[in-house]
Amino acid sequence: MESPSPKSVHKFVKSQSTLQFCATRGTGRYSPPQQAMKIHSWGSQKPAAKENTKPQDFKFHTQDRAVKRALFNYTVATKEYLIERQKKQIEKLQKIIEEEEVRMLRKEMIPRAQLMPFFDRPFFPQRSNRPLTVPREPSFNMMGGSKSSSGISCI
Repeated sequence: MESPSPKSVHKFVKSQSTLQFCATRGTGRYSPPQQAMKIHSWGSQKPAAKENTKPQDFKFHTQDRAVKRALFNYTVATKEYLIERQKKQIEKLQKIIEEEEVRMLRKEMIPRAQLMPFFDRPFFPQRSNRPLTVPREPSFNMMGGSKSSSGISCI
C-alpha cells in the first residue's frame, strides 16, 4: 500500500477539522485545539479525560472583619465597664466623705446648755478697755451736690 503524501494528509485533516468545527459550533462541545488533537490522533485514541478539579479554599474578608469588630466591641465594652466602675467608686467615696462631714457638723452643732452662774461668789463687773465713742453731728445735706434736681435749693 502506498502511504499518503504529507500534503494530502494535511489537507484532509484541515478539511475534516473545519467540517467538524462547523458542525459542533452551536453545541460548544469541543474547542478547535481539542478537535485538531482528536483528528491528529487518527481516531484511535479518545481525548484524555480531565481530572476532577478541587475547589480552592477561600476566605471572605467579612469573617476577618467580624472577628476584628467583635474584638473592638469587647474592648469598648470593657472600657465602658471600667469607667462606670470608677465613677461608682468615686461617688461612693464622696458619699462617705459627705456623711463624715455631716457627722462632724452635727457633733459641733449640738446645743449645749450655758453654765450656771456661781451665786456663792460676789459679782464684780470689769471696766471695758475700749475707748469711749465720740458723738458726731448728723449731716442732713443732700448727696450729689448743693443743687437738687427739682431746682429748689435748701437753706
